[in-house]
Amino acid sequence: MKTYKLYSAGKFMTSKKTLEVRNPYNGRLVAKTWLADKNILNKAIEKALSLQDTLRALSSLQKFTILSQISQELNANKKYLAEIMSMESAKPLKYTLGEIDRSVQTFLIAAEESKRLPKEYMSLDWTANGAGREGIVNYFPIGLIAGIAPFNFPMNLAVHKIAPAIAAGCPIILKPASSTPLSCLELAKIIDRTDLPKGTVSILPMDRETGNLLVTDDRFQLLSFTGSPDVGWKMKAQAGKKKVVLELGGNAATIIAESADLKDALPKSLMGAFSYSGQICIHAQRFIVHESHIKPFTAAMKAATLKLKYGNPLSAATDVSAMIDEENAIRVEQWIEEALKQGAKLICGGKRKGAYVEPTILTNCNATMKVYSEEVFGPVICINSYQTTEEAIDMANNTKFGLQCGVFTDSVAELDQCFHDIDVGGIIHNHVPTLRFDQMPYGGIKESGLGREGVKYAILDMMEAKVLVK
Repeated sequence: MKTYKLYSAGKFMTSKKTLEVRNPYNGRLVAKTWLADKNILNKAIEKALSLQDTLRALSSLQKFTILSQISQELNANKKYLAEIMSMESAKPLKYTLGEIDRSVQTFLIAAEESKRLPKEYMSLDWTANGAGREGIVNYFPIGLIAGIAPFNFPMNLAVHKIAPAIAAGCPIILKPASSTPLSCLELAKIIDRTDLPKGTVSILPMDRETGNLLVTDDRFQLLSFTGSPDVGWKMKAQAGKKKVVLELGGNAATIIAESADLKDALPKSLMGAFSYSGQICIHAQRFIVHESHIKPFTAAMKAATLKLKYGNPLSAATDVSAMIDEENAIRVEQWIEEALKQGAKLICGGKRKGAYVEPTILTNCNATMKVYSEEVFGPVICINSYQTTEEAIDMANNTKFGLQCGVFTDSVAELDQCFHDIDVGGIIHNHVPTLRFDQMPYGGIKESGLGREGVKYAILDMMEAKVLVK
């Protein structure tokens, strides 16, 4: 059996408590690792703090070289890393290959951004007492960062914390999800081979009690958490005086306007609906379809959904596989059954076997149903119709979430209206809300989060402004 050691303070080590990682598709043991205890975490913190002056002194060239090397090594080992991720997460290989590609790109973007960290010059003679004065604004690393990453993108969502931290000159301790720690521990091996000062990055699977110290320990200056809204907002309340960035979930809407090209919208909608069994923060969950398209769109989505191939995530032919665990699959099944009792209509799917839930399409849904109003985080979509653009916008906004929204339209005026009036962090034109580019500002409003990721924007959160008045 393969084993993965913890990466703490620049050293690979074990602890007294083991963690088994199993394939959600077949329950087979993939590998064994360990859970860091409070002593291991504390040593990682102390080592990271001791490096802050060293990291602040790293040149742009040094950081660029380190980040570029990580990017290159990820790319060179893409297939191997993708297969490990498929085994630990049950994410189909076609999607894990894409995730490694994105991680490669994220480190490359961070390498480029490390060469243009923000600086500003300002004149201060806007008022009489500022005559002859000028200001120079520089940005300095905020300090030690705590990163907590989820299971659904076990590599790239961790990379969105690690890569900007290196670029900003901050040490970081990253807690991967206990169900999917292997990808990050493989990344640790790559990081360890670079010239990055040992201890800058620690990757530590932890139990909940130890992991909560990332939230409460005042030695951390920034907490970056990606996960569920319930957990994220509780963490913010416990985080004390540190800066907090929350990338949380949603029940993202996709508007299919009267002018939309259905041939273009259908394959993209299918991907947004069911890739990785809907276990994506920007899963296309609510489809708001113009009444002129509702029948052909629903029929075509049903036909395409029934053709999706279920199977082993390691197979290149697999479209959908198991969810992360049976507990979550049971929850999704219960939400579907509840919606049907409340009047929803089942178009296809709805059945569960173990950790697998069939891709499910429902119509006649409303905000009293969990599958519509909550983040389902499973392979379930709701399709409803609308008549006017204003009605579609109201339906999209009728949620406590606000992460992203897809809008399929050929009308510039309609797109501008949606961009202005839909309360989300991002509008995606002629695509589903599941689309994300790793350099763009990414994040939500309302219950969907606080702050923005995307490499440049994460770096800004990881630095503090200091002004010199001359």
